[in-house]
Amino acid sequence: MKHVIALDVGGTGMKAALVAPDGTLLHQDRRATGRHRGPEAVVDGILDFAADLHAEGEARLGRGAAAVGIAVPGLVDAEHGVAVYAANLGWKDVPLRTLIGERLGGVPVAVGHDVRSGGLAEGRAGAGRGADRFLFVALGTGIAGAIGIAGRVEEGAHGNAGEIGHVVVRPGGRPCPCGQHGCLERYASASAVGEAWARVCGDPDADAADCAAAADRGDARAREVWQEAVDALADGLITGLTLLDPQRLIVGGGLAEAGGTLFTPLREAVAARITFQRPPEIVPAALGDTAGCLGAGLLAWDLLDAPADAAAGPSPDAPTQEVPAP
Repeated sequence: MKHVIALDVGGTGMKAALVAPDGTLLHQDRRATGRHRGPEAVVDGILDFAADLHAEGEARLGRGAAAVGIAVPGLVDAEHGVAVYAANLGWKDVPLRTLIGERLGGVPVAVGHDVRSGGLAEGRAGAGRGADRFLFVALGTGIAGAIGIAGRVEEGAHGNAGEIGHVVVRPGGRPCPCGQHGCLERYASASAVGEAWARVCGDPDADAADCAAAADRGDARAREVWQEAVDALADGLITGLTLLDPQRLIVGGGLAEAGGTLFTPLREAVAARITFQRPPEIVPAALGDTAGCLGAGLLAWDLLDAPADAAAGPSPDAPTQEVPAP
């Protein structure tokens, strides 16, 4: 059976699947990223994982994969298939398309950004389905976004479209590793909320989930920390809404797991800031932590559907893949 390999590389774990043309997941697997062993070992682990998945397809389905889609964190040059930089993995300028292609005997490879790949999956098969234009924002260790337009996700001229986490919402505020001060992700990411709550409550092991739980219990200190994050997030999102005018705003990542504790005040905060803008639907992501892997599969199928000399990104004319939600 014709299929592709979908591989999502995270800071701690890798998720993978063999995906059929109709989106059926024919095989799924997970492995540790092993970043403690260094960037070269991480790349070796990715290549080994891809080779094992290729062999799995040959053994179970009678043929190897037709293409590979891989989603990775950090800065990505999707056009040339290069993982440019990822602080949490310690790598720089890794030619993943070339390395994986050579390891698998010339199989075509699409390389994409993890959040943009997740946004692609949400747009075609998740919370963004039916919206011609959407903004997907993932609230995790940092904050990143994906701009969905007409069935594809915008990469930008330099591969950095959607980096809403580095919109400055508090000028002169907390320093950010990017070199700016007051970036959105220093106030509204899961890690930022966890750090703020740990300082307030005195428990160095406290995290964002603990803050949300305490806020639900009525703890005034937790509610103040939580509201500070919500207000910062609303300020950042208003910038995105003003620039992009999306029909739907999709919020995912670890912080979104708080459910109504996040979405109720967030909708109120965004509504309070809207003047001339048309308010979008604000909805939770639907695909959970499988979105990156599912998006990587879509990148692979789009690569096969694109002209031979096209960049390895989503094709505007590619048919929508029906990817089942987990």
